[in-house]
Amino acid sequence: MREIVLDTETTGFEPSEGHRIVEIGAVELFNHLPTGKTYHQYINPERLMPKEAFEVHGLGDDFLKDKPLFKAIGRAFLDFVGDAQLVIHNAAFDMKFLNFELQRAGFRPLPNSQATDTLQIARQKFPGSPASLDALCRRFGVDNSAREKHGALLDSEILAEVYLELIGGRQPDFMLAADAAQSKKSQATGTSTDWRARPRPVPLPARITEEEIAAHAAFVAKLGDGAIWLKRG
Repeated sequence: MREIVLDTETTGFEPSEGHRIVEIGAVELFNHLPTGKTYHQYINPERLMPKEAFEVHGLGDDFLKDKPLFKAIGRAFLDFVGDAQLVIHNAAFDMKFLNFELQRAGFRPLPNSQATDTLQIARQKFPGSPASLDALCRRFGVDNSAREKHGALLDSEILAEVYLELIGGRQPDFMLAADAAQSKKSQATGTSTDWRARPRPVPLPARITEEEIAAHAAFVAKLGDGAIWLKRG
């Protein structure tokens, strides 16, 4: 199963009000394991950066002015995503911007059903608790010390770790798969390195004294024939 953990940075909150995407970062997972493949792109928004947005991600007009327009990178972005399930924190926000940009540039929009929202997962799993990415990092012990400002690629890498914890822990089936592969290899080669419990060559010495044994026998004798220690089965 291929998944793409994704994050965007924008100039504001609403594309219908003229706000645009300025950065996309994405990390590929296969069977819930990072493959090492990433997608990262800065984008010229064709507008000035509001002060409030700059304070969030630090991407200014001078830095973005020579970056490509979305229409120049849209195809490469869609090729990277393919039909993989997208994993996004607050997916409605990012999908709204991505589909606005895609349609504006003449590309097909991404169906909302292709997105898994980790914010909703967190709220369902921990009702009433903070569900921001930073709060989930604290909950799961994920290191986000490098996150001085929001950055799409860094945030997607952090979100990938958080996502794996939300669905049951990192590499949930890795050891089972490795054990199965080793078992098949052993059967094929006629050798086995599987560990099996075996009797001790020399029994451990008793840890109770003769006095304790006698005291226990006297206690059992007082209980009569119905004492559980006298039953065999």
